[in-house]
Amino acid sequence: MAEHYDLLIRDGICVLPWGQEAIDVGVRDGRIKALGVPSSATAETVFDARGLHVLPGLIDPHVHFRDPGDKAVESIPTGSKGAVLGGLAAVFDMPNTSPSVVDADMVTWKQKYVEEVAWCDMGIYVGGTKTNIAALAGLECGCGVCGIKIFAGSSTGDLMVEDDEHLEKIMRSGRRRIAYHSEDEYRLQARKALFKAGDPYATHMEWRDEECAFLGTRRLMALARKTGRAAHILHVSTAQEFEYLKDYRDICTTEVLVNYLTQAAPDCYERLGGFAVMNPPIRGQRHMDAAWKAINEGMVDTIGSDHAPHSRAQKMLPWPSCASGLTGVQTLVPIMLNHVNAGRLSLNRMVDLMCAGPARVYGAVGKGRMAAGYDGDFTIVDMKKQRRIEESWIVSPSGWTPFAGMDITGWPISTIVRGTVVMRDDTVLGSPGGKLVKFAG
Repeated sequence: MAEHYDLLIRDGICVLPWGQEAIDVGVRDGRIKALGVPSSATAETVFDARGLHVLPGLIDPHVHFRDPGDKAVESIPTGSKGAVLGGLAAVFDMPNTSPSVVDADMVTWKQKYVEEVAWCDMGIYVGGTKTNIAALAGLECGCGVCGIKIFAGSSTGDLMVEDDEHLEKIMRSGRRRIAYHSEDEYRLQARKALFKAGDPYATHMEWRDEECAFLGTRRLMALARKTGRAAHILHVSTAQEFEYLKDYRDICTTEVLVNYLTQAAPDCYERLGGFAVMNPPIRGQRHMDAAWKAINEGMVDTIGSDHAPHSRAQKMLPWPSCASGLTGVQTLVPIMLNHVNAGRLSLNRMVDLMCAGPARVYGAVGKGRMAAGYDGDFTIVDMKKQRRIEESWIVSPSGWTPFAGMDITGWPISTIVRGTVVMRDDTVLGSPGGKLVKFAG
């Protein structure tokens, strides 16, 4: 009797943990049942992937879907729709919303809401504050919680833990890896008076300078060593940090943003104005080169978009009144595919950074690789497809992208989440079916 599956992906080049192979994949009950399926097998749905590459479902581990907050800017329904249109099967959403996700009530609300409205699977961060330290060990183990997020320097929202005393207390409350926004708040505030309203947008990287980020990371690593608590430094932006963190690989993993790999100062500020302003800032070519070197040396564990939309009006204000944060969840995969085609990294390394890496760092169960027993998540891409990023394609209510007009080679054709085709050829299919990602520990 012929084997029968819910989904068969036929004739694609699959990116497997051990390399690329022309192999058929069978999915049943939302999980990968077989790699290598006989021609006699049947399925409810057969996906013809001839001429395409089949990747394990890619993950963006750093998004801000602003929900609860201003739905005119972004929400979980619109943000997750952008994710699947951009080829992402899962995202991990940050806690600096309004109100913030810092207590059991908000975690419970978000857990329920995600499974009602999300198009992709989601993990959720819980924000650490000076007042919820005693609760963090319990909150970090909640269903769908990928980890605790600490803002050691100020950014969008009112979450911040800037002093060593409270940072150490947080590190001693719980055991899972903590994700950090690493900038030194004391240096930020001390330097603020050096600049004035209306200064050029490039002033942003002068105010939040290299030492601001490097000092923050040095302080966090000293405390991580002292407490033994594993750390994940988000959006590493300086050459100094990459060199320094080589001595902390036993206790620290790292993230790089697609912006730091793609845009460089001063050009980005001259072209985009406030639409290049983010925290930590986009820096000069030396730091971009250092980020690529770190990727090629294995120093980087994850790549994220830090999708953090604001309205056009907020981004067009003079510096420093303009909002900090850029859109990116829908453009992350195309831009990284373009970097693969440009020879900056291999497709296998990209999958390691955007699938296996996030799953490994945060302990995602059933995600991270194409293997029997894992979730039937796939990102199917055409490595030869040429296309220009246009704002008309962006589904975020904010409606803009800092990558508008960029010519791309390599494009996501379909997104499959737990065996269900949720996007194909720029069309979102069916109804929202996203679930909370499961995490070990």
